[in-house]
Formats: sequence, structure tokens, C-alpha cells
Amino acid sequence: MSKHQLIEQIRQLNRSAAEDFLVHFNEQALENYLKRLALAREGRGPTSRWVRPGDIAAAFTRLH
Repeated sequence: MSKHQLIEQIRQLNRSAAEDFLVHFNEQALENYLKRLALAREGRGPTSRWVRPGDIAAAFTRLH
């Protein structure tokens, strides 16, 4: 899927996501975000779960 297609699908699920913001991310990051949005639409419950991909840090710190 092209970057433009990923952005369009993201914007269908998250109307507040601005295209001029999303264009700064690479295709892999956009694809990961699209997958998370799709999972979030499924709702909560005992069968719902999201597993953090190994390439995403569990915690971030800000250096001054």
C-alpha cells in the first residue's frame, strides 16, 4: 500500500489526523498506526489485546 493510501485510510478512521502531520512518517510507522486504529475500533473485553511491537519503546524520556 502506498503512503498516500495509508494516510487516506488513517484519516477515515481518525478524522482529526491532519495529512500535513502524517506525511512526516514513513510507511512502516503509518502502517503500524493504522493497525492500532483498526484494533481500537474492535472494542474492549477479555478477547481484546494489543501487543507492543519490539521496535517500539515501552517508555520515553525527555532530555533537557
